[in-house]
Order: sequence, then C-alpha cells, then structure tokens
Amino acid sequence: MIVAFSVSPLGVGEDVGEYVADAVRVVRESGLPNRTDAMFTSVEGEWDEVMDVVKRAVAAVEARAGRVSLVLKADIRAGVTDGLTSKVETVERYLAGDEQGS
Repeated sequence: MIVAFSVSPLGVGEDVGEYVADAVRVVRESGLPNRTDAMFTSVEGEWDEVMDVVKRAVAAVEARAGRVSLVLKADIRAGVTDGLTSKVETVERYLAGDEQGS
C-alpha cells in the first residue's frame, strides 16, 4: 500500500517547517520507501508498518504542538510493490509520447 499524508501543527504560527521535519525524519528513519514533496509525504509498505510510521510521525509533531492536523490518502492494492516508482514511470511514459504507456 501507499499512503500519502500531511501532518501539520496547529496554533504555532505560519512557519511549520521545523515541525514537519520532525515527522519526515520519522518516515525516513523507518527504512520504508518514501518520498516527500511540497504538500505530502508518501510511504510504501504493508498496512501495519505504514500506519505505525504515520502514527509515530504524528506523535513527533504532537510532542511539540498541542494540536495536530493529519490528512491521509491511501492506495490499498494487494501484491503491488515499488508503486512509488512504477506509478510515476507510467505517467512519464505517457508524457513522453508512448500512448500505450508501456
């Protein structure tokens, strides 16, 4: 499964990068495949391990901020691995003009 999530502290002002870095650090230290962009961090693995990482990432932000916002989107698909890479590669093939995507 792939989970894309965003965790942000509330009530700490506009500059939240330091708090978000705490969450991303948890994800990167998990050893699971992951990617971070301007809006979300995506992490790939089995249900329990991914949800544990999300829970720990939220806890890392919550340790410094009394209120936390979590947005989460999941792609639950049995038997798929390396989806973080393969999904993007498929789109890139279409963009390159290979209309079949293969």
